Amino acid sequence: MTAVKDALKNHQLELPSWAFGNSGTRFKVFSQPGVPRDAFEKADDAAQVHKFTGVAPSMAVHIPWDRVDDYGALAAHAREAGIRIGAVNANVFQDDDYRLGSVCSPFPKSRAKALAHLLECVDVMDATASTDLKLWFADGTNYPGQDDIAARQDRIAEALAAVYERLGKGQRMLLEYKLFEPSFYTTDVPDWGTALLHCTALGPKAQVVVDTGHHAPGVNIEFIVAVLLKAGKLGGFDFNSRFYADDDLMVGAADPFQLFRIMHEVVKAGALYTGGGAGVAFMLDQCHNIEPKIPAQIRSVLNVQESVAKALLVDAGALRAAQLEGDVLGANAVLMDAYNTDVRPLLAELREEMGLAPDPVKAYLAAGYAEKISAERAGGTAAGWGA
Repeated sequence: MTAVKDALKNHQLELPSWAFGNSGTRFKVFSQPGVPRDAFEKADDAAQVHKFTGVAPSMAVHIPWDRVDDYGALAAHAREAGIRIGAVNANVFQDDDYRLGSVCSPFPKSRAKALAHLLECVDVMDATASTDLKLWFADGTNYPGQDDIAARQDRIAEALAAVYERLGKGQRMLLEYKLFEPSFYTTDVPDWGTALLHCTALGPKAQVVVDTGHHAPGVNIEFIVAVLLKAGKLGGFDFNSRFYADDDLMVGAADPFQLFRIMHEVVKAGALYTGGGAGVAFMLDQCHNIEPKIPAQIRSVLNVQESVAKALLVDAGALRAAQLEGDVLGANAVLMDAYNTDVRPLLAELREEMGLAPDPVKAYLAAGYAEKISAERAGGTAAGWGA
């Protein structure tokens, strides 16, 4: 059990800055009291999650949502708060010039604008000591004949190659895929195969991101994870849940068993640790529309921890023996025994050993931080989608 605890102490998660801002549905953005007004206050809130969980020491930023005058100052502020700046996420989907696409657009002017933004994001990486550039493209088409499908692949490949060339030492590019939305006829990076083809063509500093909410119903995500791990091309996760399309709900909310199966493949491959910026990045990608922001992020961290703990409890030797003997029921029973284990007492004990409260959500609520920021952030413009 000591080895399991040590593994859990070393497994780290990255928080998304945008989860702390106001968000909502397609029809309405819902405001909450105490929401951050800039990236500095987002870092303060992210630091609270790390303070009470001990395993969330970095915050991903989204440009231009988190644009500031001095990114070095932002990085310093995050360090003072107890965390660091993580992945830099580009945004080439909220501009009129990208109506027909960004890097895949038929218009050279739009493609040039998108590429300039991607390169700007590498500059942000330099200023914040970030190692990961995370790219997701809303590019696609709505109608047959609207654009040349193959030509669009050439355009994105050209842009990715230019960004790849700009990456510095210790930096890498993480390419995310999405089945559909907002484009409904073709999506330019719709699946892990397309993302893998582009990353393979680019080289070792380009890897694939698996967003757990970006798949069709019934898709075996752990199979994708296993194959990408085997190929050395799994760069990271965007953890969330969905009941329909890409809901970005709290991870583990819709299918905690799926999350366990995914983490079992990660543990089995020995890919649980980030290694100080290298390896698999375990990131959350969520929007908390109706639940309070900071407690929801804490809850998501705890959900991932529970799945990791259960994955670490799988009897690998017994599982392998049953598999080699063709013992179908026996092999399945080994996995189910681990999954059905209540790991909450173990995690509570672990947190106490780390000098933390056994119940992080309860401890956060009792600390009074929510009331403090509600009073202090009464003025100004709250951060949210597009800000």
